[in-house]
Amino acid sequence: MKRRDLIKKLEAAGYKADRDGDHTIYEKEGSRPVQVPRHREINENTAKAILKAAGLK
Repeated sequence: MKRRDLIKKLEAAGYKADRDGDHTIYEKEGSRPVQVPRHREINENTAKAILKAAGLK
């Protein structure tokens, strides 16, 4: 999955970028933060795990 597609899904769910580093941390009020690796292409299993941690799957 492309990183920008994953970010669009997170932002549509109300997540906002909090800080950058090797990963970008996205936070939402009342939810735990999720980390998104800074790669153009993210492994499908990693993308699914990020979406699951965000409560989107």
